[in-house]
Amino acid sequence: MTRAVLRNTQGSPTKVRLVLNMIRGLDVTEAREVLRFSQRGAAVEVAKLLDSAVANAEHNDHIPSDELYISATWADEGATAKRFRPRARGRGTRIRKRTSHVTIVVDRYSDEELRRRSVREESSGTGAATERRRRLSRGRRVAASTAAEAHDHDHDHDHESDEVVDETPVAVADDVAAEVDAVHSTGDEHSDVADADADEDATDEPGGSSKGEQ
Repeated sequence: MTRAVLRNTQGSPTKVRLVLNMIRGLDVTEAREVLRFSQRGAAVEVAKLLDSAVANAEHNDHIPSDELYISATWADEGATAKRFRPRARGRGTRIRKRTSHVTIVVDRYSDEELRRRSVREESSGTGAATERRRRLSRGRRVAASTAAEAHDHDHDHDHESDEVVDETPVAVADDVAAEVDAVHSTGDEHSDVADADADEDATDEPGGSSKGEQ
């Protein structure tokens, strides 16, 4: 058996016992679910105390949490702080701020009970072993999917690289040829224009044609 004690927590023992009665006899997983959805204020502190008891069992006694159950719980009355509130006609009313000492004891299931629980969980498809297998299979599926995506990405990258290497020289050669053709055509046009200008200058010279005829 492993226990955890919380002393001088705010709240009367009566209110804390209402929460403790809900989790007494349950296993750790069920008790945590009950405390999680409980609407009572003491459930928060009781949940922290339960986590402390489970941690003590795992660290000190080396007992897995899925083999533990809550064997005993109780709440004792702690110190009471007395305050006064002013009322009518100069009177004062006493206010009692109560505290509690809460104790939770966890224990390991017997081997026979663990065997029955394992068979029941296997038949219903629930339990820690089934959950571990599901997580393992899911992890394997995720790893296989990630490896396949990485392989496809590398293959696509290699294919794109091959296409770029094959098409780049052709594109560059085409661009160079187009530029050379443009330069030649521009040079031809300039030469034609120069010849036409020279002919016009020769024709416009004064007496040019008459000297040739004479």
